[in-house]
Amino acid sequence: MAKGFGGRGMPGMGGMNMNMLKQAQKMQQDMMRMQQELQEKEYQAAAGGGVVSATVNGKHELKALTIDPEAVDPEDVEMLQDMIVAAVNEAMRAADGDAADTMSKLTGGLGLPF
Repeated sequence: MAKGFGGRGMPGMGGMNMNMLKQAQKMQQDMMRMQQELQEKEYQAAAGGGVVSATVNGKHELKALTIDPEAVDPEDVEMLQDMIVAAVNEAMRAADGDAADTMSKLTGGLGLPF
């Protein structure tokens, strides 16, 4: 009687051997752990030469916003608003870049969309 799976793998697994399954499970666990770590990390960026700084976490939540009192000019609120937006966006880009780098290292260039 033919084995049909060449002696490897489990029926219904399409020939996937147990080692591959264990590797996939480990990668999934590692990814979940890394995603949790990334969400807890904080990223800071500044604008206007450090006049405005923003801190976000990996979940894209704004955790802190610091504005140098000298930057507050009632005659030029628009400039302050622009610096705030720039600082927050840069901090978000830092979080996204770190997440992409971390996931790329984990997946080893498998080309998975993270």
